[in-house]
Amino acid sequence: MSNIGIIGMGIMGSTVAQKLIESQKKVIAFDTYAPSIERAQSLGSQIASSIPEVANQADVVFMFLPGPTEVKQCVSGEAGLLTSSRDNLIIIDFSTVDPQTSISMAKISMAKGVGYLDSPVLGRPATVGNWALPVGGDKAVLEKCKNLLKLFAAHVIHIGENGSGNKVKLLNQMMFGAINAMTAEMMAVSSEVGIPPQILYETIMASQAATVSNLFRELGGRIAVENYENPTFTIDLLAKDVKLAIAMAKENKTPPVLGRTVELINEISQSQGLGDKDTSIMWKVYEGIWNGNS
Repeated sequence: MSNIGIIGMGIMGSTVAQKLIESQKKVIAFDTYAPSIERAQSLGSQIASSIPEVANQADVVFMFLPGPTEVKQCVSGEAGLLTSSRDNLIIIDFSTVDPQTSISMAKISMAKGVGYLDSPVLGRPATVGNWALPVGGDKAVLEKCKNLLKLFAAHVIHIGENGSGNKVKLLNQMMFGAINAMTAEMMAVSSEVGIPPQILYETIMASQAATVSNLFRELGGRIAVENYENPTFTIDLLAKDVKLAIAMAKENKTPPVLGRTVELINEISQSQGLGDKDTSIMWKVYEGIWNGNS
C-alpha cells in the first residue's frame, strides 16, 4: 500500500501524513478548511478536489473527522467515498464516534466490496509513533494494513467486530475527561488557598508521586503558564466524546456517576465560550461555580 488517502488534515491527520511521507508513502489529502489544506501542501501531500477523487487514487483511506455526522457524510453521502472507489479499497476511520456509526458504515461499505475498520487513536499528537490503536473489524482486513499502521503506532490491537475499537476509545475518553476535570479543579483550589499553580505544578513534577503522568505534565504545564491557544484537544471535542461515552453506557444500563459530573463541567465550560480552547482552560470555570455564577 503506497497511495494513502487522508480526509481531515487537522492536528491528528497532518501528524499521520507527515509520518507517512517520511516513510516514502504518497498522501492524497482532502479537507474543506483552508489552513488545513495549506498544512497538507506544506508537508508534501497531493491535494484532492473531492472525496471521490481520494477514493479513486488511494489504496486505503484514513478518516480523521470531528464526529458521527461527518463520518456518515464522508462514507455514504452523495459525494462520499462509496460513490466512486477502487476495487478492494479499505477505509479506516480514526475518528471518535459512537459504535453504531462504525457498525452501520462498515455494513454499507462491505456491501460494496470495501473493507472498513474503526481504529481511533489512543495518544496525544506529540507521542505519535508510540500510539495504541484499538481496532474493530475484520481481522483479515487489519492484517493487510498492519505494517502501514505501525509506521505511526507502536501497538495495533484487534479488539473484535466493527464498533469495538470505538467502545475502547469512548471508555478512554470518559477517563480522560475525569482526569482533566480533576486536574483543573485541583489547580483552581491551589490558587484559592494561596499556592500559585506554577509552584504546585513544578513541585509535583519534581516528585516521584503516583499522580505524575504525561497527561498531568501537559495539562498542568499549560495551566501553569496559562497557554490555552493552539489547543492539543478542545473542550468541544472532549464534550462530544464524553456525551458519546455516556450514551453508550446508558444504552447498556450502566449510567455513569462520575462521568455525568464531568459532562456537566464540560457543559459549563462551553457555556462560557471556552469550547474552542484547550481542555486545560477548564480550571477557570471553577471560581464561577463556587460563586454560584455558572
